[in-house]
Amino acid sequence: MIARETQNFHGIELEVLRGGAGHPILVLHGMHPLTPAAPFLTRLASLGAVTAPSFPGFGDSPKPKDFETVFDIVHLTRAILDAAGGPVTLVGLSFGGWIAAEVAAQGHPNIGRLVLADPLGIKIGGPEDADIFDIYNNSPADTRAATFHDPERFGPDFDEMDDSDIIRYARDRDALCLYSWNPYLYNPQLPRWLGRIAVPTLVCWGESDGIVTPDYGRAYAKLIQGARFATIAGAGHCPEIERPDDLAALIAAFVGG
Repeated sequence: MIARETQNFHGIELEVLRGGAGHPILVLHGMHPLTPAAPFLTRLASLGAVTAPSFPGFGDSPKPKDFETVFDIVHLTRAILDAAGGPVTLVGLSFGGWIAAEVAAQGHPNIGRLVLADPLGIKIGGPEDADIFDIYNNSPADTRAATFHDPERFGPDFDEMDDSDIIRYARDRDALCLYSWNPYLYNPQLPRWLGRIAVPTLVCWGESDGIVTPDYGRAYAKLIQGARFATIAGAGHCPEIERPDDLAALIAAFVGG
């Protein structure tokens, strides 16, 4: 069972989801935090003690004054790792994959293994190449189609959401924009430093990802020494939502190995 609680890290209050026992697994969310009912978290909780915080401004986590850059989140993640003990399996999804890659490139003694699922954070093409689909300047329908293999089944249905869920969704988008608008969802310096990641790394990718394609993922994995690359059929940018069993199985095999 996954429970929601509030926890303080370095003076910053966060909404945190927890479940399971044993080997620590820290999950960094994508463009939207997962919920306690998310099957992916339940699957991970069978592997170890899962901690899944909502970054400041996302979900129900307040945003402190002057907390407004990706690197604020990177330092906060390091504080969470400080409190976690080790070795931790660090799992980063989409935007959270970018954060996880930044932290792992800096190095942290409590990271034992790294899993990146459809991470953002780098640019592989030239100045005029749109490596990352623009979720702000495309229609909601086009964004849904780019995000999900099966957008009709898994995409958000705003007509069915209650007011509180719509507010959370809008709040997440505002926070994502604040942290990553300029440059858009990447750090120009990160590719230079990904080669410093010194822990076993698994890079997973939804075969139908239209936000960042599998070719982007292969380029990402090649920048990390010894990284394994795996694709997930029937999944877009969010395999943790569309194929939670498949993603969890890849992680289980990786952690077990």
